[in-house]
Amino acid sequence: MMTKAHVVYATITGNNEDVADIVTEGLEDLGINVTETEISQTDAEELLDTDIIVICPYTYDEGNLPEEGMDFYDDLANLDLTGKIFGVAGSGDVFYEEFYNVAVDAFAKALQEAGAVAGAPNVKINLDPDENDIKILDTFSKQLVQSATK
Repeated sequence: MMTKAHVVYATITGNNEDVADIVTEGLEDLGINVTETEISQTDAEELLDTDIIVICPYTYDEGNLPEEGMDFYDDLANLDLTGKIFGVAGSGDVFYEEFYNVAVDAFAKALQEAGAVAGAPNVKINLDPDENDIKILDTFSKQLVQSATK
């Protein structure tokens, strides 16, 4: 059976859509069937129908989650994601210092609390993904697939 992944992103500047696109491409190159959607257009329950969950959120201002992703985030608490593999990769701005990319950690925690298992360490990217970030995201995709196909 083909392994399925769902990549969900929230973006203002387009950077996290780039991150999502890179991860989606990385997963597809590894033979995974991927759905990529914007967070406000995604029902959290859709995650029940997938093997690998990837969330690419931005952090707004001083550590706030994406406004348009709050319903999705809150709905995660009502899901049983036992047996699912997840990864969280987000772009932020190091200018915000201690608030840098905290939405990445918040979504990872929410997914863990819903029973999903981290298939790769969280990835935090400063601003738009460069060549090195693309390598990191490709490794992230590989780790997720390895975790999901054990």
